[in-house]
Amino acid sequence: MALIHAIVTTLFLSCFVNANRKTASDYLRKEHSLMRPYTGAGASMPMWDFIGSTIVTNNYIRLTPDRQSKRGAIWNKVPNESPNWEIHLHFKVHGQGKTLYGDGFAIWYTKDRMQLGPVFGNKDYHIGLGLYFDTYSNHNGPHNHPHPYISAQINNGSTHYDHDTDGTHTEVAGCSCSFRNKNHNTQIAVRYAKQRLTIMTDIDGKGEWKPCLDVPGIHLPTGYYFGASAATGQLADNHDIISYKVFDLEIEGAKEDYDYANVNPSADFFAPPRDHVDDPKGAFKNVTLTWKKMFLMIFCILLGIAVCVIVGAVVFMKRQEHNRKRFY
Repeated sequence: MALIHAIVTTLFLSCFVNANRKTASDYLRKEHSLMRPYTGAGASMPMWDFIGSTIVTNNYIRLTPDRQSKRGAIWNKVPNESPNWEIHLHFKVHGQGKTLYGDGFAIWYTKDRMQLGPVFGNKDYHIGLGLYFDTYSNHNGPHNHPHPYISAQINNGSTHYDHDTDGTHTEVAGCSCSFRNKNHNTQIAVRYAKQRLTIMTDIDGKGEWKPCLDVPGIHLPTGYYFGASAATGQLADNHDIISYKVFDLEIEGAKEDYDYANVNPSADFFAPPRDHVDDPKGAFKNVTLTWKKMFLMIFCILLGIAVCVIVGAVVFMKRQEHNRKRFY
């Protein structure tokens, strides 16, 4: 069964890539897309708003700089009315950190917009779809996955995102994807068509799409907003958006008379359940704790040496005084 599923998935993704190459460019929705040059009259971006630490340059839109405790976001002003759509995102995540960096960024299709918060720069308890590009592993439990990691999360506003477990208990699906500090273009394609969510990545600089996830039974309404956000904490990175293109897909067999606007965001399938292991201490915190222990140990050793030296000096002086008295 696993082999059959793998073959079906491969064939579906192959069709996905071919469809992208042949038809996607014919249905570019400019009112939802963001490309260079970004600005119109003045410093504004037509059809888009930005908030927080976001800065707009001639070559990229930087959601956060490589500095601690930053949050930034961009949001499309126009609600999406297409039930079948596709996003092509050209992005770049980079920074000075070699082994410690974070936190990551997210792509959104949600009911609410322009609200900064703790989930990769956006509000918690979002309503809609969130795709998290998580560059830092907060969890040290037995269900670790390699980072960077792409995680798809569907929320109807009732679920809290658990940073300490990297959201592994609420995700629909995900995949590891080493997209950070690349010297070439890094891109992702997100397709939502006929209640199916498919994600492909192109991060090797070869112009080839590779599968990340493919999940049926995803229910999203029309009328929501496209966006992107990023955040840094104790660790940091530059999170840059180069282009954000949205395509309207013409899908055969789509229900034209269906009430897409009143669909409740939900998923028929979620990632297999795993035992929840409470572990609020991430790797960075453990590093800090280790240094504190080492400092305390060194301090105790030096204090012990100092006490021994003082005691030795006192004993030596007492003996010298005793010897002088005996001599006289």
